[in-house]
Amino acid sequence: MSQQLPDVQAAQPDVTVGLNQVGVTGVEKLVELDRPDDRPIVLMAEFEVFVDLPSWRKGADMSRNMEVVDETLEAAVAEPAYRVEDVCGDAAERLLEKHEYTTEATVEMEAELVTRERTPATDRPTQGTATIIAGACATEEGTTAEIGTRVTGMTVCPCSQGMSNSRARETLADLGVDEETTEEFLDRVPQAGHSQRGHATLRVESDGAPEADLSDLIDVARDSMSARIYNLAKRPDEDYMTEHAHANAKFVEDCVRDMAEGVVREFPDLPDDAVVTMKQSNDESIHQHNAHAERVAEVRTLREELDGTDVPADD
Repeated sequence: MSQQLPDVQAAQPDVTVGLNQVGVTGVEKLVELDRPDDRPIVLMAEFEVFVDLPSWRKGADMSRNMEVVDETLEAAVAEPAYRVEDVCGDAAERLLEKHEYTTEATVEMEAELVTRERTPATDRPTQGTATIIAGACATEEGTTAEIGTRVTGMTVCPCSQGMSNSRARETLADLGVDEETTEEFLDRVPQAGHSQRGHATLRVESDGAPEADLSDLIDVARDSMSARIYNLAKRPDEDYMTEHAHANAKFVEDCVRDMAEGVVREFPDLPDDAVVTMKQSNDESIHQHNAHAERVAEVRTLREELDGTDVPADD
């Protein structure tokens, strides 16, 4: 006769303090996403799975969490799944059902998405990458879901470029070039500025599932920087990217604001209470520190600010 093992997790802890999140991290699983009229996308995704824990319970059922993740992802492969946030939402709701002591379950996921694109000048095929960020939080009141991306691009410092413009203007004047020609030259030929690799993060969270297409989110994030970058770049492509970036110099603050404008423009169907997280971090080339800016706001607030309805009038 087998001996029943004690359920130590269900015992009362020595210190009766509740915990917001208990679970597992670093869970790697294959996720297959169906696409209409195209082959599926297969992702190697890394999951984090959490539940809250009341003060009277010693531990969570870690093996049960893993069981739910396996069940959910197997179901996503067996049946059509089109959005990664739906996979996270399904898992979070299953966690909530299977843990009678839990009031909140959270599932977060990251994966690298390989994109097919063409170089900007030579039109050669190449591949790029973007990080997919997805998540969901389930409670008795309902489920909120999040979809987002983290991408890499290039930025040029407007301040540094402004100093180069001043120096070029003085040099042209010393060479006897008239002011009109000088201004036309500077308008047509962007001057040097220190450049850096930039990292844009854009996330949208709302009740149910955000009405935001992942590929459009990636485009908004990439286009918020001075220029897109490409893994393959022949000399004409390098020249194109350099010129394009210097013609579109931006601070980190500009990148975040351009992301906000892009979200409002590209996703008119987002509900007013959807929450948008926008971050820009630049690996500075002439400093040992990095530059960072971010904004978290409801869509209604961004719409109001872009409409100018909450901007103080000039005296």
